[in-house]
Amino acid sequence: MSADGAPAALRAGAVEHNARAWDRLAAAGSALTRPAVDAAFADPRGWLGGAGRSWLPARLDGLEVLCLAAGGGKHGPLYAAAGAKVTVLDISPAMLELDRQVARERKIDLEIVQGSMDDLSMFAPGRFDLVIHPVSTCYLPDVAAVFRAVARVVKPGGLYVSQHKSPVSLQATLAPAASGRYELVHPFGRTAPLPPEPPSRLREAGSQEFVHSLSALLGGMCAAGFTIEDVCEPDHREPGAVPGSFAHRAAFLPPYLRVLARRAAKLGTGAIFLPTPP
Repeated sequence: MSADGAPAALRAGAVEHNARAWDRLAAAGSALTRPAVDAAFADPRGWLGGAGRSWLPARLDGLEVLCLAAGGGKHGPLYAAAGAKVTVLDISPAMLELDRQVARERKIDLEIVQGSMDDLSMFAPGRFDLVIHPVSTCYLPDVAAVFRAVARVVKPGGLYVSQHKSPVSLQATLAPAASGRYELVHPFGRTAPLPPEPPSRLREAGSQEFVHSLSALLGGMCAAGFTIEDVCEPDHREPGAVPGSFAHRAAFLPPYLRVLARRAAKLGTGAIFLPTPP
């Protein structure tokens, strides 16, 4: 039984299922599996910073960076192009092959490792200065194991930048009901994966996804030894968006949660950061 109450068989089934699902998505050329384009490589640091709060160190040159569950030829190659020493880990062989192709084409050095995000035992403790973790914690039933694994391989004082599917967004219907409202239909506390949905920007075709509460996400990072320094919900709203579209739904249910966390000097001492009142 895992720390989140998920049986080992459930975890193993999710890992195997989602590895196959992402292999299929990569083979089909899904939008989520398309490598970075020339414009991004023209200014990799700018692309990685994005709009608003980037949270990245001022310089990436020489930093040991782990791009976790981040295959696909985008994050790893761009961090390497920006000067970092990059390791990419992903469960999907097909997604990692995209990284190999981009590395060959761009003449970029990458260490590429196949594995699950909750088992980083192949890496030495305290190896990485920075862990970049795109949306993926929803694909495992136990996020506590993920955060413990990450805490072990980050240097004391190192950064962990992660993005997650918002729990409320995963609980809600993808399309508005007859009332015009998006409704909450999936309760917290279930260990089973969410029921299948048609492919969309919110649900990847063929994958198994699990709802994790804010307590599991934010509290789980703190329990693993991280201090949370900032949290934001990326804004995907668009004026005049059609009801039922991704942008319209985002005005009511922000789909993602981004978290900046710092590894404590000693594991087990993490805490939520509260700014000093003015």
